[in-house]
Amino acid sequence: MKAVVCSEGKLEVADVPTPKPGPGQVLLSVTRCGICGSDLHARLHCDDLADLAAATGYHNFMRSNERVVLGHEFCGEIAEYGPRCRKRWAPGTRVVALPIIRNGREPELTGLSQAAPGGYAEQVIVQESMTFPVPNGLSTEHAALTEPMAVAWHAVRKGRVGRKQTAFVVGCGPIGLAVISMLRASGVKNIVASDFSPRRRELARLCGANVVVDPALESPWQADPAKSRISDVTDVLNLGFDAMARLRGIPALPWWYLFRIAHTLDAAPTGPVVFECVGVPGIIDQLLTAAPPSTRIVVVGVCMEVDRFRPAMAINKEIELRFAFGYDPGEFRDTLHMIADGKVDPAPLITGTVGLGGVDNAFTALGSPEQHAKILIDPGSALIEV
Repeated sequence: MKAVVCSEGKLEVADVPTPKPGPGQVLLSVTRCGICGSDLHARLHCDDLADLAAATGYHNFMRSNERVVLGHEFCGEIAEYGPRCRKRWAPGTRVVALPIIRNGREPELTGLSQAAPGGYAEQVIVQESMTFPVPNGLSTEHAALTEPMAVAWHAVRKGRVGRKQTAFVVGCGPIGLAVISMLRASGVKNIVASDFSPRRRELARLCGANVVVDPALESPWQADPAKSRISDVTDVLNLGFDAMARLRGIPALPWWYLFRIAHTLDAAPTGPVVFECVGVPGIIDQLLTAAPPSTRIVVVGVCMEVDRFRPAMAINKEIELRFAFGYDPGEFRDTLHMIADGKVDPAPLITGTVGLGGVDNAFTALGSPEQHAKILIDPGSALIEV
């Protein structure tokens, strides 16, 4: 079959053996596959990524000297079942799948391991248990975005944004745009998006941000439409004074019980929720310094370099840091159905389509934030330019 092979930082279309599904696996004919930012990074820095993965216990991440087929955001049609499958769906059924397979007891990351060739190809192997049929006549293009939208849905769930809280999205690349879309789908009313790129700010508004900010000209915190009562530590201390003055003005009131109830119900005054979707050194410390007290920061951007921040800044402001990566099968399935049911629209993210022969050009185009967000690969297309 035809596939785009990555080796030593170069991409080329090559003839490779058609993969054979093993026990519990299914062969798909790929209809669309998205190009992810992690693919761009893995092309040039996979050895660093592999070292990091090995430190966490996964030892089969791609290396630069290997020949690897990238691609983990795909939609395809059932072509062939391996042994010991339940054969749930008829051949030709359109499906999406989590990009992970298991050979025996050895998990493999599809599109990021030589042992699990990805979706930049005419066909790809998936695990039957991790596969889901495309519902409601959802388009193939939108179904292919289930995977990146599931990453965003997992991050939004980690954020636990309350009804009265503002969500700030810092960085409006593909993952930031997906987070904005999922925040809007979950009912968050105030979404402030921040990015230096005019094109990305335009896409952020299309995805559901009600306020967009150029951080070179305006502070995102000053653009908060909710105008929180808490902007610095002095505000927190004054809230305490004001509350105690009122409570102690009521004779015989056991005011400490009210504090206990507030703690139990998590009803204390809080700051906003910030989604860091940039992933460059220094951004976490910038957010810790600038964000209001009691902010929750969800780190979604993947910074591959050593970074530094001041823990005392986070401690003094009681800022909560959470880190988000991936999703679980339930979140993946729910994301697929949210897209199919029209609760979230991934259309603004799609800015181009190429065939296998255009993947190298697509990687180059994605280097500019002013041109593209998400480029899809159609293995049956002859398009080489975007």
